[in-house]
Amino acid sequence: MTSFTVWSPLVGGALIGASASMLLLLNGRIAGISGIVGGLLRPEEGEVSWRAMFAAGLLAGGAILHRWAPASFGAPTVSMPLVIVAGLLVGFGTRLGSGCTSGHGVCGLARLSRRSLAATLTFMATAAITTFVVRHLLGGGP
Repeated sequence: MTSFTVWSPLVGGALIGASASMLLLLNGRIAGISGIVGGLLRPEEGEVSWRAMFAAGLLAGGAILHRWAPASFGAPTVSMPLVIVAGLLVGFGTRLGSGCTSGHGVCGLARLSRRSLAATLTFMATAAITTFVVRHLLGGGP
C-alpha cells in the first residue's frame, strides 16, 4: 500500500455501485457473483445469456487491467495450494452464508437486508482478525 490514492477506490466503488444498480433497475437481478455464476452451473431457460455476459465482463475487465496496468496485480505472495484451499473456504462460506461479499456487502446492504448486515459484519470482522493474526502474531504477510 505504498502508492495509495483516494481516486482509484472512489472510481472503482462508483463503477461497482453503478453496475449493481443498473442490473437491479434494468434486469431486476442482484449483482451477487456467487448467485450469478451458480446460475450458470444450474442453468434455467432465459437465464444463461445475461449471466454469461456478466461473468465474461468480469473476466474481460481483469484481463484489460492486467494488460494496461500489470503492476496493479503485484507479484504472487503465496503458493498455489494455499490459494486453492482459500478458494474452497470462500466457496464453502459463500454457500453457508447464502451469498458472497458482493451480494451481501454491496447489494444486500443497499436494500437494508438484516441478513446481509449480519453476513457483512461477520466476514469483515473475520478478515480483520485473520489479518491481525497472520501479520502480527504469526509474523507473515506483506
